[in-house]
Amino acid sequence: MDNFTETLKKYAKLAVEIGVNIQKDQTLVVNAPIECAEFVRLIAECAYDKGAKNVNVRWNDEKLSHIKYLKAPDEAFKEYPEWDAKGLEELAKGGAAFLSIAASDPELFKDVNPARISEYMKTASNALKAYREYMMNSFVAWCVISVPTKGWAKKVFPEVSEDTAVEKLWENIFNIVRVDKDDPVEAWNDHLKNINEKVEFLNNKKFKKLYYKSKDTDLTIELPENHIWAGGGEYNRDKTYFVANMPTEEVFTLPLKTGVNGVVKSTKPLNYSGNLIDNFTLTFKDGKIVDFSAEEGYDTLKKLIETDEGSHYLGEVALVPYDSPISNSNIVFFNTLFDENASCHLALGAAYPSCLEGGSEMNEEALEKAGANTSLTHVDFMIGSKELDIIGETSNGEKIDVFKNGNWAF
Repeated sequence: MDNFTETLKKYAKLAVEIGVNIQKDQTLVVNAPIECAEFVRLIAECAYDKGAKNVNVRWNDEKLSHIKYLKAPDEAFKEYPEWDAKGLEELAKGGAAFLSIAASDPELFKDVNPARISEYMKTASNALKAYREYMMNSFVAWCVISVPTKGWAKKVFPEVSEDTAVEKLWENIFNIVRVDKDDPVEAWNDHLKNINEKVEFLNNKKFKKLYYKSKDTDLTIELPENHIWAGGGEYNRDKTYFVANMPTEEVFTLPLKTGVNGVVKSTKPLNYSGNLIDNFTLTFKDGKIVDFSAEEGYDTLKKLIETDEGSHYLGEVALVPYDSPISNSNIVFFNTLFDENASCHLALGAAYPSCLEGGSEMNEEALEKAGANTSLTHVDFMIGSKELDIIGETSNGEKIDVFKNGNWAF
């Protein structure tokens, strides 16, 4: 790959300067797989060059987690280290920025009992609840990016050697996040401007309902009266502009918790904690899942839905055109960060309070009263296709095409 090292440096620079937009004397916390050490070192260099005070790295090792899931006693999954949860909360309280590298092997945990994964995910969510609120409310700058790992790359490109698969995945990531451009920062600024135009249109219309129609989907989603559409980047509590997902193609808001009715079918596999859930259908009544099926990963889906009461409801509605860079690559990435930005999607679980007027200042009781869902989890799943039509209805009954044949209709 020509100029690979230079392109990698551009990617690190983009994540630091546009993603978390690191500020002078700020601490950067990096969550990363150990396979990504070389790239993390470039992240650290960029952050210090921009004036960061400290770069703290939290390494994770999926293979070590796999060993634990197979061999540890059941009690191990009911515990989460308090020092870690408190440490993250203190870092967030102190205004740190958080950069996470999402790169997991979609096949690694297929021999693990889904109940064990579900138990630990719930334990971790409970322990990290205070820390997660800083993210969900956009109090701090945070960003999620991806870097190829061997297991992930081989899943995406199974027909080639491991090394070639990693190289191909790098090429696609560089293209999708625009670091193959002469000036990636300028390219991203132009991209964010285009997303903001869609955000402004939707916020001006203030739709009361959205009607989803495709071959296997017939769904009505009501929106809270004071909902806010967001997308691209946003400002944290310190008025620092950051981009939470790179790549990002979505414009999103929250649904009215009790206002979802009908049937929706997934259009891409969901990689949830190292297990695949595929070709699944959810049926909603008054916002709650009342029936579901899955051709693959039924038990994993069941455990996800049963995380808590809030995981039976939706927390996010996101619009992504079918004709987008990721979708046009014709690649299923088995990675939600990429697949959700190739497809309209919904999310089970918690809503982003920032998608409701004054929501970031509300407690859980007030959020629920305003129509927002609260939960320990937030998991996106993809429902978009080239056949999907979405019609928006305003409070005075006017109906407007929002999506036609999978793409923006305006």
